[in-house]
Amino acid sequence: MSEPFDDIHQIEMAIKAAQKTVGNATMNMDPEQLETATKALEDAKAQLNMATQHQLDPDFVQYSSDLIEKLEHQISEAKE
Repeated sequence: MSEPFDDIHQIEMAIKAAQKTVGNATMNMDPEQLETATKALEDAKAQLNMATQHQLDPDFVQYSSDLIEKLEHQISEAKE
């Protein structure tokens, strides 16, 4: 019964970590940090995809997906 809560918590933590990493990377424009941020985003996205096997709130899933997409765009712009 606590699995969906744990999944939500893990996804939130992964997204927060990705946000922080993306913010630092885009401020410094360091290629290594940009790559680390990309990996953090991939991890967050993978956790979200794995967690969708549980009955998660569709609004939470959509919000998380949108946030990850915005962060991916931010990284993409920084790499150009």
